[in-house]
Amino acid sequence: MHASQSQNCLAVLTQAALLSGFAYSGLTQVAIPVDAEYVLKLLYLLVTTTAMCLELIAVMNCTLLSMMGPGLALRGPDGSMHPAVDGMMEEYQSAYLCFVLGLIAFHFSAALFGWIMFNWVVSTFVSSCVIGSLYLLVRYASRVYARFRLPPDEVITGRFTGNETVLAGQQVDGRGDSQGEVRDLSNLISREQLNLARAQGGAE
Repeated sequence: MHASQSQNCLAVLTQAALLSGFAYSGLTQVAIPVDAEYVLKLLYLLVTTTAMCLELIAVMNCTLLSMMGPGLALRGPDGSMHPAVDGMMEEYQSAYLCFVLGLIAFHFSAALFGWIMFNWVVSTFVSSCVIGSLYLLVRYASRVYARFRLPPDEVITGRFTGNETVLAGQQVDGRGDSQGEVRDLSNLISREQLNLARAQGGAE
């Protein structure tokens, strides 16, 4: 689970870094006309800066998650796997939200750029394209999410519970294997659950 979550973080990180670079170019490389409306210039700078900051936040969060999450899961003390996996899933949602908000702000930045640089006819056409792009983006993202989202109660995290311990013991008994293996497996899972409970109690 933590490997797939790391891959998701790296995917978001790459796209967020690309968009933050575009937003930075919009701040430093665009020659804004002096006679442009003050309100439009202010809105353009604010929206573009917001887009860049949100994408940089997503880059930072995903970078830290991809480094520290697997490190805690693999090299942390006993019971670190479950807090690492759960923490990565929660923090990834925050990073992804920043990425999406930055993408929306980037669209508004493009629309404001049209109103600053061109006449109202061209600006209206550009704004219509931006609105259409946002509509298609939201519609497609919603369709993909609805088709491929995992049911919350059926997500496989790799966590062993007491029921799985009993089931594993029954399966081993059914094959006539050594009772020592059943006992070792049960003790291992029980110790892992105890360490997890202690870690959660300390965090609270």
